[in-house]
Amino acid sequence: MEVETLTVGAFGSNCFLMANKAGDALVIDPGDEADRIIDALRTRQWRVAAYLITHGHVDHVSALAAVHRAFPAPVAMHPVDAAWAFSERNAMPPLYDVPEAPPQIDRSIAEGQTWEDIGLRYHVLEVPGHSPGHVAFHFPDQALLFSGDVIFQGTVGRTDLPGGDSRVLTQSLRRLVTLPDDTRIFCGHGPDTVLAEEKRINPFMKYFANPQAPGSGLP
Repeated sequence: MEVETLTVGAFGSNCFLMANKAGDALVIDPGDEADRIIDALRTRQWRVAAYLITHGHVDHVSALAAVHRAFPAPVAMHPVDAAWAFSERNAMPPLYDVPEAPPQIDRSIAEGQTWEDIGLRYHVLEVPGHSPGHVAFHFPDQALLFSGDVIFQGTVGRTDLPGGDSRVLTQSLRRLVTLPDDTRIFCGHGPDTVLAEEKRINPFMKYFANPQAPGSGLP
């Protein structure tokens, strides 16, 4: 199993290509620069098995339709974010126009679902707060989490965009802190990290891991 990170677009969003040894791949959050994503897949001769979308913000979905045209495959997205992600509500001119929608959302994903693609099993975790239909994809056998914009190295996602809610995000963070410490987190922006390290350095995660510890506390 291999994970390739492509940092794309005006906001430096991470698009992940996750492939098995046979060359079957998952594309997670194709946010911009469709040509780069397509070139990376073609160069590696990887075949797309599915598109996994953590949330609907424009910088995470803007390349989806174009990459899908080149590599048709099922699209998985939470219906709450799918309802507005490809509308004028999600435009951010002059940086981003209204994202082009894929032909359809093939998988309406939700909390508690377990899927298997490219020989890998993963769980859908609903973790709203940054956006109302935000999910994370947890691959327990590989100890991997694709977190979208819920958590970053040393901090957490913003909640001041439409649909954001700091109290709801708090509950999502409480949930993530219960995952195994060795979980490697691939974030929607910035470098990847490990949950144990976030519980040590991230003031939000540190608090939820041990609220009674000296120095813990929400900033």
